[in-house]
Amino acid sequence: MRIAHRTTPTEWTLRGVVSAHAVAIAGQPVFAGVYLTGDFDSLRWHAVGADVVTSIGYLQLIVAIVVWVRLRQVWPFLATAAVTAAETVQYFAGLDGALWLHIPLGVLTIAALVVLFIAVWRRPLPRRESRDA
Repeated sequence: MRIAHRTTPTEWTLRGVVSAHAVAIAGQPVFAGVYLTGDFDSLRWHAVGADVVTSIGYLQLIVAIVVWVRLRQVWPFLATAAVTAAETVQYFAGLDGALWLHIPLGVLTIAALVVLFIAVWRRPLPRRESRDA
């Protein structure tokens, strides 16, 4: 018999932050596309969006550390660390104008975050027992 899992406040927090992160990152290619059509003011929206996305990514990293400590689940931290590292590289590539790196890394980052979003909503995070006990 399988016991139903209750979603903890820590899980809800992770789901909320990952969801906000996914919504924020979805706007980035829109702002970039509008800029490429000739609306040069959209580059400012893209830059502000980059600040928001990156900030949420760092917040998500903190929440993933809490998940790791409280629930003893390391995979959300590892996935978030990879996404955050890619976002950070992509952020600085965009500032530097290295579009050869910025655009493909942006596509990869969005795809990775969508996979992470699906994983945190689909997969419960039950607390694992410590191996030291």
